[in-house]
Amino acid sequence: MSSSSTLKSIEAAIEKIILDPRYHAPLTLVKGVRNGIVYGTKIRFPHALVMMFLFRSGTVRQKLRLVYKATRQHARNLALFALVYKSSLLLLKSSRPSAKEGHYDTFLAGLTGGYLVFGRTSHNPVTQQIVIYVFARVMLAMAKVAITPRGVEAVPGSGGGWGLLGDDSDGRRRRYVEKRAWTVFSSLSWACVMYLFRWHPENVQSSLRSSMHYIYVQSDHWDSLRNFILHNK
Repeated sequence: MSSSSTLKSIEAAIEKIILDPRYHAPLTLVKGVRNGIVYGTKIRFPHALVMMFLFRSGTVRQKLRLVYKATRQHARNLALFALVYKSSLLLLKSSRPSAKEGHYDTFLAGLTGGYLVFGRTSHNPVTQQIVIYVFARVMLAMAKVAITPRGVEAVPGSGGGWGLLGDDSDGRRRRYVEKRAWTVFSSLSWACVMYLFRWHPENVQSSLRSSMHYIYVQSDHWDSLRNFILHNK
């Protein structure tokens, strides 16, 4: 048998396993870990590369090491969270006689993953950035849920909103809030971050502080045309 035939036989055997419904559940864990690693690497690597070479001092070797560490941390966090989250969902589902998903399974699984993967490493800047990003998205999403009337499903099976605006049968209040919510959110976010950067910079996340210092502080100083146009003083 030729080597190509052997490889095809191995490939066919592996494909038979991964397409077997009996192995689907555990293989979703493997796939989740794989996707977490790939996505974390794709998101963090270019960001870290730019930030390290723009705002960090040191040799090229030192900067590349920092890029690698940040990328590895991001990929590791997402991969581990996918593993814990999907494992928790499988355990919760299998613990019921009906073997069906519970309404709050995703909340409990997310709570478990959030604690084990993110909740115990508060001083890691990569971990903080991921959680803060998620928090901002959660606030925006919950604001939309809050003003959606009860029983009105934006997506079939979603369960509707919380109806915090009360009786809004004509939708006027919701349209009013929707029209102005992003304006208020973005305006207050920038107002707060600029205030903190000016008066409490030590409490602003390091990479954000570095980029803000580059834009808003270093732009106040130059002593030649060269460092006015080409680079900062």
